[in-house]
Amino acid sequence: MDGTIPLRSSERKTLLAHYRRNPDPAVRLRAHLLLLLAGGYPWAMIAAVLFCSTRTIARWKRRFEQGGVPAVLGERRGRRARFAAWLVQLVVGWVTQCSPRDFGFLRSRWCCGVVVVLLAEVSHVRVSPETVRRWLHRENLVWRRPRPVLGPTDPQRPAKLRKLRKLLRNLPADEIAVFQDEVDVNLNPKIGSMWMPRGEQAEVPTPGTNEKRYLAGSLNWRTGDVVVTEGLPREGRNAALFLRHLDDLRYHLRRYHKIHVICDNAKFHDCRAVQAYLRRWGQRIELHFLPTYSPEANPIERIWWHLHEEITRNHRCGSLDELLDLVFDWLEQRRPFLVEDQTYRLKPAA
Repeated sequence: MDGTIPLRSSERKTLLAHYRRNPDPAVRLRAHLLLLLAGGYPWAMIAAVLFCSTRTIARWKRRFEQGGVPAVLGERRGRRARFAAWLVQLVVGWVTQCSPRDFGFLRSRWCCGVVVVLLAEVSHVRVSPETVRRWLHRENLVWRRPRPVLGPTDPQRPAKLRKLRKLLRNLPADEIAVFQDEVDVNLNPKIGSMWMPRGEQAEVPTPGTNEKRYLAGSLNWRTGDVVVTEGLPREGRNAALFLRHLDDLRYHLRRYHKIHVICDNAKFHDCRAVQAYLRRWGQRIELHFLPTYSPEANPIERIWWHLHEEITRNHRCGSLDELLDLVFDWLEQRRPFLVEDQTYRLKPAA
């Protein structure tokens, strides 16, 4: 069987471009097939070279003769969709906006099999789990672990943030504001992603018996400098560490008439010992509390995140003292830190 097709110069250039650069292998095959037909090659040779049948050659030759190059290159791969778009959008809405429990299933999350059962009950449509999976992928949905976030919100959050924004906006030159928080440093390394040979899982040695040390830190709102107080061995995240940190703030920031310490709502930040301390040093230190469940409103949290990402994850330190030396060297090299002020930046007037 033989037969050729006529190609104009522009059509030949188009087919050559798709044959060389199109990411779809099916489109490259069609372009190659038409170019060989235009070159006068016998169908038997084309079928042998491209590993296709003469029926395939006849089909694309006929479509080219009926609609030209666009009819061949624009043809979708595979079978045409059997289901209406509204049905796919219905499934996407279930998966993204509802829970299986809303439909009576004793499950906390969706799987393709549950969607198949629900489709059969609600729409009397029978599909396979693999079809549902293709629908979800086609709608840019992927199966991956979600990010945990704190659920409860502070009803007074807007008012508290307005108060803090006003404080920072009108801060006198002889006063300073710092964002305070504690962080724990563990001898047992936090495990994070790393490069490793494919098929092999890298190992991070751990000491077996964990040691922990808490650090109290404060980020200077104006300069990005960080004042850090190291906790004592076996000392937890408590009022004693917090009070020693306030002493360090008074020493390091002694040029300022008053220090505004913005901290979270941990109980030991407002216990009797702290209240007694403020009665003595209230003219120098004033506490301000963030909205509850709002770590994103404390810029120093971002510094602790970078500390874990760059130092404590997958570390190979043999002792806690070695790890703490590494932590303080990192803090010293990174000073001053960039203060992320998106939460407290004033919005432009409309």
